[in-house]
Formats: sequence, C-alpha cells, structure tokens
Amino acid sequence: MSEQKPEAVWIFPDPPKKTGKRVAIISLLVALVLIAAGVVALFLIPRGGSVPSPTADPTASSTPTPAPTPSPTLTDSTAVPTTAPTTAPPVPDPSLDSFRDVVGFRLDTADEGLDMIAQGGSDTSATIQKLQGDAQRLLDTPAPSSIATKWRDALQAYAAYLDALSGNPSDAGALSGARSDVGTMKSLIGV
Repeated sequence: MSEQKPEAVWIFPDPPKKTGKRVAIISLLVALVLIAAGVVALFLIPRGGSVPSPTADPTASSTPTPAPTPSPTLTDSTAVPTTAPTTAPPVPDPSLDSFRDVVGFRLDTADEGLDMIAQGGSDTSATIQKLQGDAQRLLDTPAPSSIATKWRDALQAYAAYLDALSGNPSDAGALSGARSDVGTMKSLIGV
C-alpha cells in the first residue's frame, strides 16, 4: 500500500457581498462633516456692518475718527428699531470675602517669594518674574469698590518694588517696601 501524501489546498473565503452599507456610511459621514463645517462657518462669518480693511497710510492720524451713525427713519408709527444697545453689562462688585478667596493665595505666595529673594540664590530672577506675573494677575482682578483705590495704590507700589528688585535683587529698600505693600494688601482684605 502506498501512503497518500496530503495535498496542500488553499481555501479562500467567499468574497464579501457588495452592499450599499459602505456607500451609505461614507455618505452619512460626508454629510455630517458638511453640516459641522456649515455650523462653524455660521459662527465665523461676521454679521452686519462692514469690516474695516487695514491700510498702511503714512498720513493717517493716530486719533480714530468716529464713523457716522445713520439716523433711523421710521415710516410707520408702530415700527420698532431692531438694533439693541451695544453697551456691556456692568461688572458686579465682588464681595470682600469672594475677593479674599481669589487673591489670598497670591499674597501668601508673594510672602514666600520675597523670603526666597532675601535668601538669594540662583532662582532669584525666576522668583521675581513669577511674582511680577502674580502682581499682573492681581491687577487684572477687579477689587471691591470699598477698597479699590487703596488696593490699586498698594499693588502698583508693590509692582514698582518688584521692578526695582529685578534690576538689583539685593536692594534691601525695595525688598522692605515690597513686604510692606504685601502687608498693606493683606490688611485691606482682612488676612
């Protein structure tokens, strides 16, 4: 008897049937992309008015001239103008407690940073830059009207002392003045 050797036969699966599912999915995805692009374009297109084009005119004055506003003419006594006033709503006056919560940690950081500057070291200029950034953030935070003037004055003096320290980190007078102004700001918010 002779032994039969198995014969290698490649069996391929039947090719998938072509259905319209792929076409439908691709069409749906393309439609969704077009809708998304339309929504984005809707928000990016300016509404009404013309956009001034920047021109390089060396004779142009540095003072902007106001554009003439058209006077509304009402043809019907019941007609109502469709444009609303464009004034921004007033910023609410923050309470002292909420203001303290927002700025208190920056004042604590200022104390720590001034201690690091007094010790000297290689990180002194980086510390001064961080404190200057914090001072700018404090300046950008609206203070309650009850302390706004005193707060701004103390903060501007503190920023001036930080500028002096950036030029000479070992300036004892600037360091003392900065500490004093941080103390003043802390007392204003009750820390």
